[in-house]
Amino acid sequence: MELRHLRYFMAVVNERNFTRAAERLNMAQPPLSRQIQQLEEELGLQLIERDSRPLRLTEPGRLIYEQAVHVLERVDEIKALARRLRHAEHSRFTIGFVASTLYGWLPEMIRRYRSIRPNVEVSLVELTTVEQVAALKEGRIDVGFGRIPLEDAAVTRTLLRYETIIAAIPSGHRLLEQDRPLRLDDLTAGTLVVYPKTPRPSFADQVLALYRFRGLKPDTILEVRDVQTALGLVAADVGFSLVTASVQHLRRDKVEYRPLEEAHAASPLFMSQRVNDTSPEIAIMLDAIRHVYRANHVENELGV
Repeated sequence: MELRHLRYFMAVVNERNFTRAAERLNMAQPPLSRQIQQLEEELGLQLIERDSRPLRLTEPGRLIYEQAVHVLERVDEIKALARRLRHAEHSRFTIGFVASTLYGWLPEMIRRYRSIRPNVEVSLVELTTVEQVAALKEGRIDVGFGRIPLEDAAVTRTLLRYETIIAAIPSGHRLLEQDRPLRLDDLTAGTLVVYPKTPRPSFADQVLALYRFRGLKPDTILEVRDVQTALGLVAADVGFSLVTASVQHLRRDKVEYRPLEEAHAASPLFMSQRVNDTSPEIAIMLDAIRHVYRANHVENELGV
């Protein structure tokens, strides 16, 4: 059964006559009759009492007609939505991001993109990397900036760079007395504050993996919602945290930062998009990213 069968059926019902319905549909009457007969055969029901003048619906025909009206109305709504989406594709670009990227180069990238595309409305949505995958598949965002290399057949990603992980320490802590990079061994006694708590996997799992790689385990692990909460607890001397280096730009009283001795302590930054999405806006966004990295001599994985 195809949508045209329902449209033909509705035309016959509305006109109560095969000849007038055929004229309305700009087709001959015999082919129209065959189409209705095919519909009845497929459904296994007689829909129209052909001996009556004017034509009348059988009881099953009446019920099928009511459903056909709803189906075709829904189809028209979907077509209207598609028209709106096609228009929106040319006027809006929605970016998902994890909070920590705002303390790095992402604002400059967005500023650059806007300078190239001043007539495009840019929307920003804070989402974890896990949430970004769902948002891409549902069409709620166009690209996402995150840190977790999640595998999904509907989403592809571009590795932009690796960002160094550093330690956030409470002011006055004994570790700050040492004039050297800290080792993970130094950061086991006490409470390690990790984020985000949910959904997982997340940056928290990257941090915990660093400890496992060294065969280490903090005395206590406290999971919190976001980086702001983590830094607030560090400032309150509840514990210490590991953060990406760009978080230093989020100035917080009573918090000091120290590099780590572990050279492999880094977090990747990805830009994710839908597979086979050929929107020119994505290419323009990548050009903006390359420009920012090149202009600021930022180490990256894009070869610029």
